Order: sequence, then C-alpha cells, then structure tokens
Amino acid sequence: MDTIYYQIKGKLDKVRDQLLKKQNVVAVGIGYKTVEGHTTGDLSIICSVADKKPISKLSTADLIPRVIEGIPTDVFNSGVINVVSNPKARIRPVPAGCSISHTSVTAGTLGCWVKKKDQLYLLSNNHVIANNNEASPGDLIIQPGSYDGGLAPDDVIAILSEFVPISFREDEISSAGGISGFIAGFLNLLYKLSGSRTRIKVYKEQSKTNLCDAAIAHPLNAEEVALEVLELGKIQGLKEGKLDMKIRKFGRTTALTNGVITQTDLSVVVNYGYNKTALFSDQLMAGAMSQGGDSGSAVLDEENNLVGLLFAGSDTTTIINRIQNVFSALDITLP
Repeated sequence: MDTIYYQIKGKLDKVRDQLLKKQNVVAVGIGYKTVEGHTTGDLSIICSVADKKPISKLSTADLIPRVIEGIPTDVFNSGVINVVSNPKARIRPVPAGCSISHTSVTAGTLGCWVKKKDQLYLLSNNHVIANNNEASPGDLIIQPGSYDGGLAPDDVIAILSEFVPISFREDEISSAGGISGFIAGFLNLLYKLSGSRTRIKVYKEQSKTNLCDAAIAHPLNAEEVALEVLELGKIQGLKEGKLDMKIRKFGRTTALTNGVITQTDLSVVVNYGYNKTALFSDQLMAGAMSQGGDSGSAVLDEENNLVGLLFAGSDTTTIINRIQNVFSALDITLP
C-alpha cells in the first residue's frame, strides 16, 4: 500500500490547488473511496464539499473528474468546516448542537432547525425546552442554557411554540388496584419501622405510550440562525434508522460522538425523576454515546441524513426517537 499511497500523494500535490478552486470544495486529501455508504479498500483522492450538489447544478469547470491521472476520486459531503466552537458558550448565529434551555430547565441541546408552514423553528426535547409539559407557548428559550450561564432577556433566542405532551406513569398518592395512597403510605411506614425493606408503590396508569419527547420554538431573529450542526455541517435529508447503522451526533456535553444502532422497535421505560416515568415505543437504541445535557441532539447517519432525536440513556446506552415520529407529531419538515 505504501507504494500506491506515495504515487497518489505525488499526483495529488500536482492538482491540489486546482481542485481547491472548484466551487464548493473545502478540502482535498487521500482516503478510501466510499460506495453506497460502504468504505472500500480503494485509495482515492477525496474532495470534501460544503454542500453536495447534483451534477446538473455545477458548471463543467467545477465538476470533479471521476479519475485524475489514473487515480479514482470521491466526493465527501463534509459541510462547511469551521473553527470548533464551545457548545456551552453563547454562539451567534445559533447552530444546532449548542446549549439551550427553557428558563426553568438546566441545559440541553438544540437538535436542528426545521420548518412548519414556511416558518423556521428550532427542534429539541420537550424536557429541554418545555419543562416536562410544565411550560406554555410563548415561554422564553435561551442560548446557552441556564446551567451554562444563559439569562433572560439578553440570551433569549426563541419563544416556545408547541410540544408533544409526554404521558407519564407517576408514583402518586391516589387509589389504584384497590389500595389507596393513604393506606399504602401507612403500610410503608409500618414496614420501615419494623426494619423490613418491603414497600408498596401506587401507580397512576399511563394513558398511552409515547413515541417522542419533542418540542419546537420560533426564533426571535431568523438572521441569527445557522442552518448547520456544529462540526457536522448541513443536514441532507431524512433516513430510517436501521440495525447496525453507523450514527453520530454533536451535543452540548460530549460534543461529537459516534455509535451504531444496536436495537430497533424498542419499548423502554424512561425515568424523568421526581417519581415520574414514561413508556416509549418504536425507539432506537445505540451504545454509550451521550451524557446528561446531550438531550435534544440530532442523530445523523454517515451521510448527514437525520435519523433521530436523542432524548435519554444510561452509562451503556443511548435512546433515540425515530425522526419520522417526531416530524409527524409536530407536522414539521427540514428547511
């Protein structure tokens, strides 16, 4: 491979400047060619572009040849390459992947920018910008989030528009299963006094399963919107999440991480704290690629197609809403 590599390097040195002058090209280098999403073992000259355009939209001079001096080429949709920003800082214009929150919430992540009826909105989780159903349309959304120093009014970037209500299964003092909350509390006190670890829980049965934890907010100033994800660039489209799909995200806490979808059609009970749990169905699971504060992150495939909205996880897992369910529930599209 070394011989082939140095042959390609020599030829790349001759055409590098010429390639960088072509429209949309932001980087050139040597790497393995990708075909239909799969990396091959063929070394090639790779041209990274800010936005992969159809051939019909490019002039002849800006077309990248399939072969340069006998060396195959490949086009990689890298997006605009920026200086890496601190996602917890105040960033203007506002990209996806940065810290945001409702004024009553600590901090989460701005997933991506979307459209509804020709209006622009930011997309994140209900629990990030709608405070677990407790917020109201018109509430203020700040960037960075409260935990990262964001304050109203100076850091307000949007107002809450709508959210998908989360149906919770709550521990509460109420009658259920023939045992009242009062009796359950009395029995638990007796168990505690006797040294027993036995406890009785009274549940309010959840009325329905959930498909997504999602909400949208309308920006105050469209000129302060950056239609890209930090370090990942522009979202290209939607894709259905499938087993073994390689995915990535940029979030407020762990920044850029990669993973693989390990389970689909997942039903999962998610703990929201304060004795609140909620059952979600038709979810995606990946390995450990997130931590607290990454909630709301857009989950993309290797070609920057949007496959999900990150909202929960554990030390070993990440739980993701299918993006089709999110877009359907909020009646939104990509810009």
